Amino acid sequence: MRIGITCYPSAGGSGVIATELGRSLAGRGHDIHFISYSRPFRLPREDDHIRFHKVKTVTYPLFKYPPYSLALAVRMAEVARREKLDLFHVHYAIPHATSALLANMILEPHRVGVVTTLHGTDITLVGSDESFFEITKLSIERSDAVTAVSDFLARETQEKLAVKHPIDVIPNFVDSQMFDTKVNPDLRAEIGIDDGPVLMHISNFRKVKNVKDVIQLFAAVQESTGAQLVLVGDGPERIPSRILAEELGVLDRILFLGNRVEVGQILPLADLLLLPSTVESFGLVALEAMACGIPVVGYDGGGLPEVVRHGTDGMLAPLGSVERMIEMTLELLQNPEKRKMMGSAARERALSEFATESITARYEAVYERVLR
Repeated sequence: MRIGITCYPSAGGSGVIATELGRSLAGRGHDIHFISYSRPFRLPREDDHIRFHKVKTVTYPLFKYPPYSLALAVRMAEVARREKLDLFHVHYAIPHATSALLANMILEPHRVGVVTTLHGTDITLVGSDESFFEITKLSIERSDAVTAVSDFLARETQEKLAVKHPIDVIPNFVDSQMFDTKVNPDLRAEIGIDDGPVLMHISNFRKVKNVKDVIQLFAAVQESTGAQLVLVGDGPERIPSRILAEELGVLDRILFLGNRVEVGQILPLADLLLLPSTVESFGLVALEAMACGIPVVGYDGGGLPEVVRHGTDGMLAPLGSVERMIEMTLELLQNPEKRKMMGSAARERALSEFATESITARYEAVYERVLR
């Protein structure tokens, strides 16, 4: 098949999954064309089956904001016509599904199929806002197929947007070769990690990720455990988190690494992953940690319980209860055997239920259904 993939090219979960899916599909012989404003975060190069097509926006005095969604629609139509695409697979409803619909209006009568994958905040935050409600609903309803990364997100979409279109739940996946249990001692030394326990948090540092809760938790457990905290990622909450860490006297025990491509090498350096998000529609970083044999401690909300089984391969506290997360973290840091058992169970679950090949095959089945 000839597939056009449009996603946000940043380090967020939707862009990561879209890129890894494209690479997996290319490995199975399909021709993949990424269409976005910059090269996706995890797409370092092109090959015989992968191409990247950049969207260029126009700056004009009358445009307070460059109309990216319109430029994207035109570029999608151009690529579809030239490369004879069979379908568009768009990740994140706004503006990508809308742009796909506009592209098909340009292409009439030779339209291509549209598969829209919902990842989370495109529904829980953006899509449910009154400014975007109607266009989000329309774009989903007019797609040929719709998928969501969790049962939770499928329910949210149907309830919040009153969507009637059937939604296939296809979870995120993890590459067992990219994420494994091997520890790179040179990387550990390069980052500056000492011999104590390592707590880790990886996110886009938005408010919903509650990075300040991570800092508060760390301040409560650091003195009694000698732990270090490794923070990977960047975003609006990074500076406020540094300020809080300095106020609590733990800044010198925290490593801010910023955005890093080699997450699969960094995760095995952790003893626990902390994920106290207000809502995770899936929790891709939790799955990646599990594949590395790292238990997850987080909040029991959204789609995270569909990934992390409380008491088996991680521990989940009631939403907003930093105190309970502190207790869980101390329990696992002080009980290495329990932590090791959870890590083993986590890796087994990640590889058996969220393997790249099996999830890719489920997307292929959706494509084939659309093309029929």
